[in-house]
Amino acid sequence: MKQLFITECPRDAMQGITEYIHTDVKVSYINQLLKVGFDVLDFGSFVSPKAIPQLADTAQVLDRLELSNTQTKLLAIVANLRGATQAAAYEQISFLGFPLSVSEEFQQRNTNKSIAQALEEIAQIQELCFQSKKKLVVYLGMAFGNPYGEDYSAEIVAELTQKLVDMDIAEIALADTIGSSNSAVITDVFGVLNREFPNKEFIAHLHSTPTTATEKIKAAWDAGCSRFDTAMLGFGGCPMAKDELTGNLATESLLGFAEIQGIAHQLDMAEFELSRKAAQSVFLAH
Repeated sequence: MKQLFITECPRDAMQGITEYIHTDVKVSYINQLLKVGFDVLDFGSFVSPKAIPQLADTAQVLDRLELSNTQTKLLAIVANLRGATQAAAYEQISFLGFPLSVSEEFQQRNTNKSIAQALEEIAQIQELCFQSKKKLVVYLGMAFGNPYGEDYSAEIVAELTQKLVDMDIAEIALADTIGSSNSAVITDVFGVLNREFPNKEFIAHLHSTPTTATEKIKAAWDAGCSRFDTAMLGFGGCPMAKDELTGNLATESLLGFAEIQGIAHQLDMAEFELSRKAAQSVFLAH
């Protein structure tokens, strides 16, 4: 029976908030999330503090996480080899995440690199991951549409995916960066990738409003996807994309869909409820 694999993303939820969230608050919240039973926690990033000031304390947060009684693995986002080298030095981190994009425009906005330059850096980071026994997750931004007027199709997504498969990238996440996808596009993209890469599992990193969340989840699930990135209360969004942020797929929306469909997961729902209340105090206060 197919079971949900969930990456909870407090990093994604926090990164666009201008008002600084105190390190103590981040530590307390993430330690609560570690009790829920998520497969992976996208907890922070090793990027320039000038680019994302909110996450400048990632190393300090990491040092204070309670990892002795959790099976949840940690993921940190990096944007270049320097950040990857920093992250790889921490034994507690299992996954490094790198943002690639189907859009040349967005790749420049997000990492000040072309797609070709980003692929070169991914190759270097992949070698670092092999050496440090980490796994690399590559996020394919704008995987479900392009707001910049550039050429876009599911086949273009597949062409870039092929380059990552050729590098033996362990995990590929299809990111709906600005929440522009709909069920038809999701079905199309997963259909093409499933046909081209029948032995590869993909992660759905969807951004959505509450009203469109269920149809997006259903389209991805029906297309064979069982691995989702979510964030409590649907907070977050990419501050490099455009002015209006569309939040992350809400964890509670995914779990609501799972309950209705009878889909199994391994989350402790009592701890989940405590985490949801903690999220309200963290995010609604900012």
